[in-house]
Amino acid sequence: MEPRNPAPCTPTTTLPAPRWAVRSAHLAALVVLPTGLWRIALVLGFPAGYTADGFAGFETPGAKVWMLFLSVATELLALLTIGLVRPWGEVLPRWIPRIGGRTVRPLAATVPALVGAVCLTALWTPMAWWWTFPHADMTHTGHILVGLLYQPLILWGPLLGAVAVAYHRRRTVRGPAHQA
Repeated sequence: MEPRNPAPCTPTTTLPAPRWAVRSAHLAALVVLPTGLWRIALVLGFPAGYTADGFAGFETPGAKVWMLFLSVATELLALLTIGLVRPWGEVLPRWIPRIGGRTVRPLAATVPALVGAVCLTALWTPMAWWWTFPHADMTHTGHILVGLLYQPLILWGPLLGAVAVAYHRRRTVRGPAHQA
């Protein structure tokens, strides 16, 4: 019996993702990184801008597990945006059990991405007003630092939404008349 040599995944469309969409997808994966690194600093015991009393709540094992999970989960979710501009967002990689090699239906990727974009925009837009709220559990410098680290998250939802729309348009093109 010969060893199985799966064919490489081939996209279902010949239209490449627009350059702006590729850059936006990568930027979406990067905007969550500052907050993830900040949370990891908290997990490692660095107060990262909190006063001694404010940091006490982060020293429990449950808080550390939650912050580590949140950092990894947000980065993985943000990295999924790159799938909207790469071939694995069109045809699932063959190494995935049971579903590898199948074509991704455009709406199966677009709808969750757009719902996510709306939710992320609603969640992170209030961060624009971070400095208008008092944070008694933080030092003055920590208040400024954390605000700066969280500001990029405001871009996550709009970036994801724009890339999702570009993905849908690219994947649902029917012929030369629609490519213009």
